[in-house]
Amino acid sequence: MKKAEVTKQDSGVKVTFTGAIEKQNVVSMVQRCQSGQCDCMSDENKQKMTGLAVRGEDGNVELEISGDLEVADIEAALQKSPLI
Repeated sequence: MKKAEVTKQDSGVKVTFTGAIEKQNVVSMVQRCQSGQCDCMSDENKQKMTGLAVRGEDGNVELEISGDLEVADIEAALQKSPLI
């Protein structure tokens, strides 16, 4: 079972994925987002992102998103993502 916990950071938000999550799926999600190939969040929220970083390994992956984003916005986007 996959779990995604979104927490507010000083510089944005952090998503901690645990369980049956593959790091490559998170990397693919980030690449799709950066290239505009997804509609998981509004263009307004995409423009607020100033950086994305993926760390960790399968089963324990962290995604840090820099920018003026809210936890609820990211949680909603994750619900729409076909890769997560």
